[in-house]
Amino acid sequence: MRVSVIGGSSIDGETAAVAEALGERLAERGHVVVCGGLGGVMEAVCRGARAAGGETIGVLPTDDRGDANPHVTTPIATGMGHARNALVVMNGDAAIAVDGGPGTLSEVGLALAQGRPVAGLDTHGVDGVEAAESPAEAVAYVERAARSR
Repeated sequence: MRVSVIGGSSIDGETAAVAEALGERLAERGHVVVCGGLGGVMEAVCRGARAAGGETIGVLPTDDRGDANPHVTTPIATGMGHARNALVVMNGDAAIAVDGGPGTLSEVGLALAQGRPVAGLDTHGVDGVEAAESPAEAVAYVERAARSR
């Protein structure tokens, strides 16, 4: 399954550790990470996924694949700015939000509008987002929810 991981582009060390653990868990479970391809949560989740041998797809806001963080295995340049947020969530079967600001909130809304299950780790409290206490809990939720769709 492809899982879109969305979150803040500027994060602290604790949030980076959570995102990295999430990436590891997703890769260990055989899932592909889809993200925005830049820094913050995106880089940390990709770093974790790659450390566990996983595949990562970065849907970039810029028109240069070279802008992807070094842990993205498949960069996709769009030149679309924040409009690429729709592509990030549409290319996942589910989404997990970690932390985040207005860009993450827009992706949460887009994922819900597309009928994608969404789990949240310390993120926006929005109806339809399943709050999770750990990366393992978030992954378990999206696996169950995506199977029942």
